[in-house]
Amino acid sequence: MLLVKVGYGIVYRGVLGDGTKVAVKNLLNNRGQAEREFKVEVEVIGRVRHKNLVRLLGYCVEGAYRMLVYEYVDNGNLDQWLHGDVGEVSPLTWDIRRNIILGTAKGLAYLHDGLEPKVVHRDVKSSNILLDRQWNSKVSDFGLAKLLHSERSYVTTRVMGTFGYVAPEYACTGMLNEKSDVYSFGILIMEIISGRSPVDYSRPQGEVNLVEWLKTMVGNRKSEEVVDPKLPEMPASKALKRALLVALKCVDPDATKRPKMGHVIHMLEADDLLFRDERRVGREPSHSQHDYELENHAATKLVHKQSGEGTSDTSEGESGRKNHQSTRWR
Repeated sequence: MLLVKVGYGIVYRGVLGDGTKVAVKNLLNNRGQAEREFKVEVEVIGRVRHKNLVRLLGYCVEGAYRMLVYEYVDNGNLDQWLHGDVGEVSPLTWDIRRNIILGTAKGLAYLHDGLEPKVVHRDVKSSNILLDRQWNSKVSDFGLAKLLHSERSYVTTRVMGTFGYVAPEYACTGMLNEKSDVYSFGILIMEIISGRSPVDYSRPQGEVNLVEWLKTMVGNRKSEEVVDPKLPEMPASKALKRALLVALKCVDPDATKRPKMGHVIHMLEADDLLFRDERRVGREPSHSQHDYELENHAATKLVHKQSGEGTSDTSEGESGRKNHQSTRWR
């Protein structure tokens, strides 16, 4: 049974001899790839075990054809729930969206920091985030993934991925590393918060590109206006500002300033990590107007910095990032 036709392949639902449901993807983009290289990469990915990653069960190489067999996840993908016909009110509450963001971050963190060689997914996007009946997220589709050994800071490869999600430095040079996934993840956060596609030509001028529109809105202190109108309830301003700040850090034009995924997890989970330098020592966290102004100022300052309008540095250095590396993705 045909499940979906995507940019780099066709996915079918199948049933194994023991009754296990599977998803089978016929790759359309890897037909020129050497058989040995394909097998090495797929066998490494096949050893991955994480609750937020779709398990690769097997593969088939026959002539020019490449097929991947995955576990079957039965509640569709995030793209369908964000952009499909779900009615006037989305079933994706803020808590569900936050958990999807966090689960996806943990899956990517495991690929980047829990394996050797590390795995760069290369095609992080909403249609590759599958959801189970409890709305748990699972990163799927490793058909474009590349391995990055510890002695190498990047791998040069033919540019692949999906328009709107591809990191600018990768698109321009073909130099790929885990920070390329971080950029795509930042776009994904913006998409989940706003309910908008990364690029939408049906929008008015100035709103076509999600990143630029969102930066403009945050820079103009209109963060609440970027929230998906189908969201059942508005998130707390503090939670919204934190999620937007994480997204903005992830899409920093300078790849070296993007956080690692382990640090992203800490930023998403910690109440005051992003603003600890701006809070008075010993003050209890609150949802006061002062908190709101601090977070709004931090987001605005980061937008101005990325636009070349400011000079203050809101991102932590590598030493700070190392001190906050998370192990919760294991």
